[in-house]
Amino acid sequence: MTLIDILTQNACTYPDETALVEINPEFQPESKTTWREYSLIQPEPGKPFRREITWKEFEAKANRFANLLLARGCKKNEKVAILLMNSIEWLPIYFGILKTGAIAVPLNYRYTAEEIKYCLEKSDSTRLVFGPEFVGRIEQICNQIPQVKDIFYVGEDCPSFADSFEKMTSYCCEQSPAIQLTESDYAAIYFSSGTTGFPKAILHKHRSLVHAAMVEQNHHSQTHEDVFLCIPPLYHTGAKMHWFGSFLVGGKAVLLKGVNPQWIIKAVSEEKCTIVWLLVPWAQDILDAIDSGKIHLENYELSQWRLMHIGAQPVPPSLIKRWLKVFPHHQYDTNYGLSESIGPGCVHLGVENTHKVGAIGKAGYGWQTAIADENGQPVPKGEVGELCVKGPGVMTCYYKDEQATADMIKNGWLFTGDMAMEDEDGFIYLVDRKKDVIITGGENLYPVQIEDYLRKNDAIKDVAVIGLPDARLGEIAAAIIQVKEGYSLTEEEVNQFCMGMPRYKRPRKIIFADVPRNPTGKIEKPKLREMYCGESLVAQEIKN
Repeated sequence: MTLIDILTQNACTYPDETALVEINPEFQPESKTTWREYSLIQPEPGKPFRREITWKEFEAKANRFANLLLARGCKKNEKVAILLMNSIEWLPIYFGILKTGAIAVPLNYRYTAEEIKYCLEKSDSTRLVFGPEFVGRIEQICNQIPQVKDIFYVGEDCPSFADSFEKMTSYCCEQSPAIQLTESDYAAIYFSSGTTGFPKAILHKHRSLVHAAMVEQNHHSQTHEDVFLCIPPLYHTGAKMHWFGSFLVGGKAVLLKGVNPQWIIKAVSEEKCTIVWLLVPWAQDILDAIDSGKIHLENYELSQWRLMHIGAQPVPPSLIKRWLKVFPHHQYDTNYGLSESIGPGCVHLGVENTHKVGAIGKAGYGWQTAIADENGQPVPKGEVGELCVKGPGVMTCYYKDEQATADMIKNGWLFTGDMAMEDEDGFIYLVDRKKDVIITGGENLYPVQIEDYLRKNDAIKDVAVIGLPDARLGEIAAAIIQVKEGYSLTEEEVNQFCMGMPRYKRPRKIIFADVPRNPTGKIEKPKLREMYCGESLVAQEIKN
């Protein structure tokens, strides 16, 4: 079975039921009108506020693009890049690529023109689909990417160097192309988040993607009646693979363009969402908005919301305890994964294990885990080692990088680069990234542990701990602290708060500043090191 088979099955079984909804809250002025009602007003030409498509329309759109690619000579295993903001076109384009037997290559919407060029060349992409937000960036490089034969533009006012996606696909038939695919065929190249330098190209087969769908549905028991609210960028495995659980059972998904906490709560209420996957900052913002009175929960219908789960970065236990006080009837799950393991789910807490909040959990459905020392040997329970995972979702390879692949995959085990420990009950706790460990005076400091402690302070909105060079100790721990709106905090107060930690773990330097995070919620520690150590990203890469 491939993802294409699942889409065809949904289109046959639920042809007239809603598959996808797209909501653009920024286009609605302040109004008590519901989003669905407001969408009928047609706010501005070219700026639809709320759109939806059925499963039959979803497959038809995918077929049209597939047939366009085939008409342009696209062959099996060619690479087609996607550079779009979340939209109702995104997923049909992705599936249209897969239907041709080509390999989909989603790109991070934050990439600069040079990074886009690098990824197109690295992946050997021969086609590119992009949206209006990227016209300037693509224009800069369109004459420098001769291997890209076709450039398709999704939107109005198509630039001269591209072909109009809407115009081209309108001439194509809606019949599914007769391309035979199996689970052993290549499906997608995902790029690593790039928080440690140039991103790596991660190649996956259809087997990996289908397994991701099975893992998600097994963990969270999605039914056809569930409605999934999707907020993170679709180029990332986290958002899409969580949606795959709903996709597997033909459930509706709502694509919300924006992370304003009021928008999230309103979307859950009006679209009757039952499952929401959040990043740590968004969950914090929702709770802060409730505490400050910006959100009054009694004004919304939230009784159907059954599951809130978080992944993509370490989750502060204090945040979840706070969440469950506000939403005591919610199921909660933590999901751990990485793009090399086709996103979330190789380790998960499980909705039945909220008593273990703080752990990332145990091996997910179809996965195995191990914690190894620097020689690849298992460490005793309670000791820190590198987390390794094994299962059907492990990447095929880093595309065109044999050495990096060999460093990452050994005897079928994927070495994640995350330091972890397992307790006496078999639950795994994430300690930190291997490359983020701070060695001070011969002692290993794990920044996540210090960050979790500091987040217990009510005045702290976000925090990142990095190592700064020190002539005597080698490195010292520095805490970059982002203070909550309406609160004040001094260095002396932070130091006093840290007295509850062992002396060697206490930050030696306090910096009050915003904490930068990438679109998937991960703290951009290389950027912080560059800012506060005076060390370039390139130098960091060489050191690591």
